[in-house]
Amino acid sequence: MNKQDRIYVSGHTGLVGSGIVKELKKQGYTNLVLRTHNELDLTDQRAVEVFFDKEKPDYVIVGAGLVGGIKANSEAPADFYYVNMQIANNVIWSSYKHKVKKLLYLGSACMYPKECEQPMKERMILSGYPEATNEGYALAKIAGTRLCSYLHRQYGVDYISAIPANAYGVGDCFDPDKSHVIPALIMKYQKAKEQCDDKVILWGTGSAKREFINTRDIALASIFLMNNYSAEETINVGTDEEVTIKELSEMIRDIVGFNGRIECDISKPDGMPRRILDSTKIHALGWSSSVALRDGLEELYEDYISKRG
Repeated sequence: MNKQDRIYVSGHTGLVGSGIVKELKKQGYTNLVLRTHNELDLTDQRAVEVFFDKEKPDYVIVGAGLVGGIKANSEAPADFYYVNMQIANNVIWSSYKHKVKKLLYLGSACMYPKECEQPMKERMILSGYPEATNEGYALAKIAGTRLCSYLHRQYGVDYISAIPANAYGVGDCFDPDKSHVIPALIMKYQKAKEQCDDKVILWGTGSAKREFINTRDIALASIFLMNNYSAEETINVGTDEEVTIKELSEMIRDIVGFNGRIECDISKPDGMPRRILDSTKIHALGWSSSVALRDGLEELYEDYISKRG
């Protein structure tokens, strides 16, 4: 990508998209095409077609999507499937019809089967059933990455997809009904600290293992891939750093400064037992993560406290 090229970043107000826009500007890419959801409904095929016909972006990064934690995914699988499927189909196909030079579609680690060999290699997609609690979201994301692969194979267009580990970072969602595990835990511990509680209840056994990646690293990887990767197969973007949910909870408890104990509610689901990406391919290309988990958590907590007022 050249600095003057028109780059459309969908979902630029979201967690991942906002990080990508910030990094693009930092690196000198200033000709960015941005639309909020109110300005452009990506589930509306006609509206998306009109947008591409008018704006004619050179490059597209698809970061938009309906996202949420295990609670939201479990309660609204139809919404997560439909919205994310529509966004993928409309944006990717319109990009192809309007001759976008290159596109990056961002998938999700939950695309991998629940019973998946660890670390998870890209070739394992569709080798089994995804975790039931986020199946709708996972299937839509799989479809998006496959559409990029099929267009690459059938028409020779340079459309690629990447699968980041679990994202977190400044700008994260702190809505109790929609938040992922990291902001949810930050809110829990902060509330417990302020109320002088003696314990915090943790969903599940705490034994599930996860890999988290800061949005700054996702942004850096996205730009790197746009400039350095062209292949039909999707590519993992991870840190090689994994923790159990209990270890993550203890880390956040320390950062928040809560002195009570952690009590696990084993009646609640753990989700996938272990989820860590095999990021050998992107590392071989020359990219690696730069934000350590504790550093990223401390930054996010400071941002959360500052915005609470």
